[in-house]
Amino acid sequence: MQHWLYLLAAILLEVGGTTAMKYSEGFSRLLPSVLMFVCYGLAFVFLTYALKVFEVGTAYAIWSGVGTAAIALIGVLCFSEAVTTMKLISLSLIILGVVGLNLAGGAH
Repeated sequence: MQHWLYLLAAILLEVGGTTAMKYSEGFSRLLPSVLMFVCYGLAFVFLTYALKVFEVGTAYAIWSGVGTAAIALIGVLCFSEAVTTMKLISLSLIILGVVGLNLAGGAH
């Protein structure tokens, strides 16, 4: 169970880092720029801990897929990004792929 918490922490930190990247406005704002590096660094630490149990391909797919879906949602809700049919279909395929990999038994 602990490996799932590590993976969840890695996902949340990656999403936080990506959101901070947007707020950094091309490294022109100090606090979001520093926060971005801290979040990404910690995300890799927790992802590394999760890899003690997960297969690397499965862990990375879950990490990047859930992170991508979360960032797309944040983009729509916080940054007024457009919602298109293609974007929704693509995100659905990412989620289906993550579920499929998880059902295939990605932890050992």
